[in-house]
Amino acid sequence: MTVSTTAAAEQPLLSAGAPRALLDRVLRMRELAILVVLAVMLLATQIDNTSFLSKQGIKDLLLNATILVLVAVGEAVVVITGNVDLSVGSVLGVTAFAAGDLLQHGGNPVLAIGLAVVLGAGFGAVNGVLVGLGQVPSLVVTLGTLYIIRALDSIWVGSREVTASRLPSGYKSFGHNGLSAIPYLALLATVVLIAVGYFLRNYRSGRECYALGSHAQAAALAGVPVRRRVLAAFVLCGALAGLAGALYLARFGYADAGTGSGYELTVVSAVVVGGVGFTGGSGSVYGAALGALLLTSINSVLPAIGVSSVWVEAIDGVLLLLAISVDRIVALRIAGLLRSRARQARTITND
Repeated sequence: MTVSTTAAAEQPLLSAGAPRALLDRVLRMRELAILVVLAVMLLATQIDNTSFLSKQGIKDLLLNATILVLVAVGEAVVVITGNVDLSVGSVLGVTAFAAGDLLQHGGNPVLAIGLAVVLGAGFGAVNGVLVGLGQVPSLVVTLGTLYIIRALDSIWVGSREVTASRLPSGYKSFGHNGLSAIPYLALLATVVLIAVGYFLRNYRSGRECYALGSHAQAAALAGVPVRRRVLAAFVLCGALAGLAGALYLARFGYADAGTGSGYELTVVSAVVVGGVGFTGGSGSVYGAALGALLLTSINSVLPAIGVSSVWVEAIDGVLLLLAISVDRIVALRIAGLLRSRARQARTITND
């Protein structure tokens, strides 16, 4: 009888990780579903237009996704902590022009990229200080800095512009060339993606970002340095937006006061479509990258099959609503499972 009772009492302890394991499986299924949808969409387009997945076609698909992937990775980290950064579009624009301004005056390309990253990290630090230390909602803070950075950019840039003719040829080549059908920009974005994903999954400070997004007060009571983690997340997001700005310049060879305007909405859509819960605490940067690849591929697929590009925003909106609905359903299922486990534990304890 004692052995039986002990075994029964241990059962809920052994199953305590079941909700988390279930959530992990659900998230992996969502990422797999995005990958399947993407593959089916590209295959169907290739059948309709046999030149779509040519060597140049694949390179264009990856080039179009690279900038969005980089910014989405940084945004995903912020969203995982339960916050949001709406200033990434403005940061991308101002850093792209800053890098271009340095280059067209004879600056070193490496220094130009470094300048963009540092400048972006600085803007991210401002957001992080206001949100983490000032305890101001991130939506309010970053909406404000979006307009402030855009205004400063317009005042500084004015009617000036950076054009491809004034950029170093090697810098422009880096933005277009690659290894066969794989652009250098895509390889760089992949390295960043893997590094950030590895950090979030295997380092304590990375896992604490998930704890913070799940329940900030509980995380603080557990000893998580909430303010430092929030600050670090915003700095990383700003740095990646700055890197994306420098690579945007290499890709398109152009920057002015309007560069990056409205880009933050596309970034947030990619993150949410990729399975990162907008309330924080769930998702992965890999899902965000897949969401970015899906959205940019839609932009390429529709013209290839003869559909007007005006449908792109409508389709993006539908995908965003579907992603939010799935997030809500999953959250309710997980909450129900947790309540069920708690009831089972109380019943066994009482017995």
